[in-house]
Amino acid sequence: MTLTRGGVARARGGGPAHRLYSVVVFVLLASLDNVAIGLVPPLYGSIADAFAVPERLLGLVTAVSFLVSAAAAVGWAYIGDRGHRKPLLMLGTLIWAAGTGGSALAGNYSAFLAAQLIAAVGLGAVGSVGFSVVTDLISPRRRGLVMSFWGLSQGVGTLTGTLVGGLLGSIDWRRPFLVLTVVGLAATLAYLFTYDIRRGQSEPELAGALAGGADYDYRIRRADLPRILARRTNRWLILQGLTAQAAFGSLVWLPVLFTQRAEDQGYSASTAVVVGSVFATLFQLGGVFSIVGGLVGDAVQRRTPRGRGLVAAVGVLAAVPFYLVLFFVPFRIDVPDGASTGAVVGAVLSSVVTEPTVGISLLTALFALALTSANSPNWFALIADVNPPEHRGTVYSLGNLVNGVGRAAGNGLVTVAFNALRTAFPPPLNYAVGLAAFQLFFIPTGVMYWLASRTSPRDITAVHDLLHGRAERLEE
Repeated sequence: MTLTRGGVARARGGGPAHRLYSVVVFVLLASLDNVAIGLVPPLYGSIADAFAVPERLLGLVTAVSFLVSAAAAVGWAYIGDRGHRKPLLMLGTLIWAAGTGGSALAGNYSAFLAAQLIAAVGLGAVGSVGFSVVTDLISPRRRGLVMSFWGLSQGVGTLTGTLVGGLLGSIDWRRPFLVLTVVGLAATLAYLFTYDIRRGQSEPELAGALAGGADYDYRIRRADLPRILARRTNRWLILQGLTAQAAFGSLVWLPVLFTQRAEDQGYSASTAVVVGSVFATLFQLGGVFSIVGGLVGDAVQRRTPRGRGLVAAVGVLAAVPFYLVLFFVPFRIDVPDGASTGAVVGAVLSSVVTEPTVGISLLTALFALALTSANSPNWFALIADVNPPEHRGTVYSLGNLVNGVGRAAGNGLVTVAFNALRTAFPPPLNYAVGLAAFQLFFIPTGVMYWLASRTSPRDITAVHDLLHGRAERLEE
C-alpha cells in the first residue's frame, strides 16, 4: 500500500470541538470494558449462592473472560488496522452490552458463563481498536500524558465496576448488570457522532504530506507479523504483561480480602460485601497518579530515548514493598452492622480519618498504586513510539493477549493459593499471604521494562526513518 492523494474520502467534521468530543468519548468509553470486568468479583458470593455453585467457579468465569476478551482483541485489531475502525467499535460495544444483559437474565451458572463470554468477545474490540484510534489523535511529545488518561479511564472503570457491583448488587446481584447494559447501548449511540480520525495524522513526519492532500494508505499485511515480533522492544513490551498481569489479576480479589476481614470481625454478609467493595475502591485510588507517571515519562523521554522504559521499570519495582505492607497492616472496621448502604459507606469513609490503622493502610495503598500506575501510560506510549500507525492496534492486541493470559493465570492461580494456604493460615490471613506472594511477579516485570529501555532508542529511530521515507516518496 502507498500514500495517495485523495485515495480515501475525507471525514466530515474534525473541528476542535468535534475532536475534543471524540477524545472524551474514546477515553471514557474505554473504561467501560473494565467496568464490566470489575463488576463480577464483589458479587462472587452472591452469584455463587444464587446458582448453588462453589465460589471458585465464579473466579473461573473472570479468568476465562480475560482470555476470551484478549484473544478476540487480536482479531478485532487486525481487522481495524486494515480498514474502517468506527463500525468495529460500535459492533463490539453492542456485543458486550448484549452479553452483559444476558448475564443479568441468566437462570443458572452455565447461562451466566455463556453470557459473560459473549460480553468478553465484544470487549476485545473496545481496547484494541480504540487504542489505535487514540494514538492517531495525539503527538509523540504528549503521548505519555494522554495515554495516562486512557489508562486512568480503564482503572477508573475497574473501580467503578467494583463499587457499582458492591453497592447496587448488595441486595440483588442482577441490578448492576442491567444498569451496565443500558450504559452500553448509550455508548453505541455516542460512537455515531465521533470524528473519523485519519490514520497517521498525529505523526510529525507525515504532517506536510497530509496537509498537502495525501492520505496515509498503508495497511497491515500478514507478512508484517514477523517484522512486528522482530522489533526487540515489542517483544519485551508484550512479554512483561505475563508477569505484570499475574500480579494485577490477583488484585481483583481485594474486595474479597476486605469482605473476609469484615466477616472475621463479626459483621453480617451483606454489610461485609459493602465494606469490602468500598475499602477496595478506596485502596485503588492511587491509580489516578498515572497522570503523573505519564507526565514524568514524557519529560524523561525528551531527555533520553530510554526514558519511558526507565520510568516504568523504577515505578513497578519500587511498588513491591508497599504492596507487601498493605496486605498485612491490621486495621479495625467500625461500621453499623445491618444499616443502610449509605450509612455503611459513610462510616467507612469517616474511618479513614478517625481510625489510624485505616489511614495507614490507605496511605500505603496509594503509594503502591501510584508507583505501579507509571506502567500503564508508558507502555501505551512506547507501543506507539516503536511502531508505525498501521501496526499499533495489532501490537497492542498481542500485548493484551499476553496480558489476558497473565491476568487469567493470576486470577485463577491465586484462588488455588488461597485454598492451599487455608490449612496453615485461617481466613482472612490466607488471602493476605496469597495476594502478597503474587505481587512478587512485579520484579521480573520491572526487569523487562529496563531491557525495553535499552532497545527502544533504535526502534524509535527506525520508525522515524520509515515515516520520513514514505512522506518523501509522496512529495516527489
